[in-house]
Order: sequence, then C-alpha cells, then structure tokens
Amino acid sequence: MDNATLRRRALAACTAAVAVGALGLAGLTGIASADPTGATTPAADSLSPGLLRAMERDLGLDADAARSRIGNEYRAAAVAAGLEKSLGASFAGARVGGSDAALTVATTDASETASITAAGARAEVVGHSLDRLEAAKSALDEVALSKAPKGVPVWYVDVRANRVVVNAVNTRAADAFLAAAKVRRDLVTVAESTEQPRTYADLRGGDAYYMNGSGRCSIGFPVKKGTQNGFVSAGHCGTPGVSTSGYNQQAQGSFQGSTFPGRDYAWVATNANWTPRALVNGYGNGDVTVTGFTQSVVGSSVCRSGSTTGWHCGTIQQLNTSVTYPEGTISGVTRTNVCAEPGDSGGSFITGSQAQGVTSGGSGNCSQGGTTYFQPLNPALQAYGLTLVTSGTPTDPPTDPTDPPTEPGGTWAAGTTYAAGATVTYGGTTYRCLQGHQAQPGWTPPNVPALWQQV
Repeated sequence: MDNATLRRRALAACTAAVAVGALGLAGLTGIASADPTGATTPAADSLSPGLLRAMERDLGLDADAARSRIGNEYRAAAVAAGLEKSLGASFAGARVGGSDAALTVATTDASETASITAAGARAEVVGHSLDRLEAAKSALDEVALSKAPKGVPVWYVDVRANRVVVNAVNTRAADAFLAAAKVRRDLVTVAESTEQPRTYADLRGGDAYYMNGSGRCSIGFPVKKGTQNGFVSAGHCGTPGVSTSGYNQQAQGSFQGSTFPGRDYAWVATNANWTPRALVNGYGNGDVTVTGFTQSVVGSSVCRSGSTTGWHCGTIQQLNTSVTYPEGTISGVTRTNVCAEPGDSGGSFITGSQAQGVTSGGSGNCSQGGTTYFQPLNPALQAYGLTLVTSGTPTDPPTDPTDPPTEPGGTWAAGTTYAAGATVTYGGTTYRCLQGHQAQPGWTPPNVPALWQQV
C-alpha cells in the first residue's frame, strides 16, 4: 500500500457529520451539514495546568491563548481531512500558522480555491500535489531501507515550500542519494546540515521503565489488546521477549512486538499489578487526560512527556519524515522543534487531550534546544491490533480488533477520523461519537460504548 493511500485512510474525515463549528465544513461539496450540538474542541477544563504552563514556557502562550489555539487546531484538523478527501489528487497539503492557528490548504487546481475558502481555510495554489511529492520521498525511502545514505541524516515533504527537503552534509552527498533513487532534482531542496540524530534510549504516559534491568525508556500510552493490558513505546527500546520493570523497579511485563529500524514502535504487555490509565505524567504539574488520537496538522502545537526532562512543548514541523540514526533509517515519523534527551525515548507526544505519538529520537538537548522526531501512534495500534486507553475506556474491552466481525452495513468505516458529536449508522442503528478518534477494525459502535452512544 502506497503512502498516499495510507495517508488518506489515516486522515479521512467523517463525511456524515463532522462538527467543525465556526470553520463551516458544511459548505464543502460532498460534506453533510455539521451537527451544531457536537463538541469539537477539548473542553477548557480538560487541559491540565501542567500542560498549560509548559505551553506558556515553550510557546509564549498564556492559558487562554493556549486553550484557544488547541481548539482552533482541533477544528483545523477536521477541516483539512475533509478537504483532502474532496480535493483528491489536487490536494497539496495543509498547515496552520500564526497565534490563532489559521488553516492554509494547498491545491494544484486553481478552480478549487473557492471550495477551500468556503470551508474556512486560506487557499494556496502550488505546482506539485502531495501525492507527487510523497512518491518522490517514497523512492528515497526505498533506497535508504536497503542501505542508509552517507551524509544524509533527514529528508521529508515540506508542505510550506511544496518541495521534498533533503538535509545533507553537502550537495554531493544529496545528489548521490537523489541519483540512486532516480528522483528529479526540480522536486527537491537540498539544505546543508550538521545534524546527527540519535535515539533517546538511556501505566501512565511519560513514566520511566527499564529494560532487562538496565537501559531506561518512557511509556508512550497505555493500551489494551483484548483483555491484556500494556503500553506502546519506541521500537528501539527493546525486542520481543525483553522484560521490563516499572519506574519503581518492580516487575512489569515484556515486549510482545517491536519494529526498528524501518519504523520505531513497540508494545509491552504488563502483568496484573499494573492498571492502565488514560493519563500522561505531568511531572508535578497535574496529569493530562487522554480522550482520543486525532492527528494534528503541520504547524500545530504539541507537547511531550518523558522520564528524563518531563514536559516540553513546541510545534509540528513536518509529517512523514525519514531520518537516519546510527542503527538505520526509519520513515513516517513527525519532525518537531520540541527538545528531548536520552531516557525520553518512547514517551508521549500529545496535542491538548489528543494522543499523537511516541518519542523516537533527534538532536540537541533541553538546555540549548533541538529537533525531536516522534513515531505517530496509529501505525502502532494497527500493526499490533491495540486499543488506546482513553477516558471512559470500558473495563471489558471490545472484541480483539485483529479478528473483526463481518460488517452489517452503514456509514461507519474503519480508518475514518470521527469528531465528538459526529453521527453514523451501523447495523440499522444510529450512533453519536463521544470522543474524537480514528476508527480501527473491530471498533464498531456497539462494541465500544466509550466512543459511541446509541441515539
């Protein structure tokens, strides 16, 4: 499956009734009217004081500005997903910018600007579609997976510049990489860089855990697989069978699955002494409640919790980035300007109350600043058939999503992003979404009462 198909499955908006408030997605051709009763943004009182303080320290936003920005970013993600679906092959990316997180959506077709503007976004006409740029990046990824390129630590699609950006120690190294992948130079910007990314390896998101009694990483997010509790973390932290102990050095569990390099995710099954909570460690500033995992767009604020440096915030720079560590190349990570240090690996990245991913690696530190990459959460959930623990997750989990039942029909669909308040039909019954999330196989409305309510 190509990157474009994977991206559309991950970002496909609820076409039945995504409530997007003032941004007016209802005006978009092919999108049904928004439900005015549906809550679309995290409630102000759901944002922890610790997260707000971290956003003020790192982003210069006071509490009111932070709440407003997170709400705008959440609505922008819903609008961007709907526009990607309607624009199809002409879609060229989306981003937010400014203190109010204003949404810009790019297209290669000038005739689509009116529909973009009607949806509440700023329209931008560019030369290359996102599919075209991601195809070029995929060609680079294929070369890197067989042999890590020398002198080329990072490459990604930059939706602001409408180019593939290749960071390299010099142009010769970049040109050799492009030639091996047969990627046209006019699609690419080469940026000279001395960056040397590394991984950060040294049941609540951000808590420390230890591998085989030695190295330390951080918990990403608590999950369930059927009746089994556990958590997701970074793949470079351990391989299947490696035992783990918790922050208190008590026996905790073992790695059940791990992917690294290529991707950077893993999951650990825990014993009965560890209870999963829909929380991220606020390190003395109040824990953050996790209510869903709607993916944020480029330019959105994002905060990280890790066992070495605690809370730090920044913004999303690029999605679908490839980075080469000493151990090999990984693809599909998100590039941020949030700092991190060894031991933060695997820890939580979150926007407001929406889980984003787990810390992979980067460069720099939290004294001087740096760049950090996170592995998006959804691929890990899909790879291992996991369910994210969110506020209201039932004690008795739904049927294991690795063995989904035959669908009886309706508008509900796995892979779709649903906002709180959206309505779907399933098996002849109508349901209202209670928490923003991306639907997974097996998460049918009657199976997950924490996410859906019959109406």
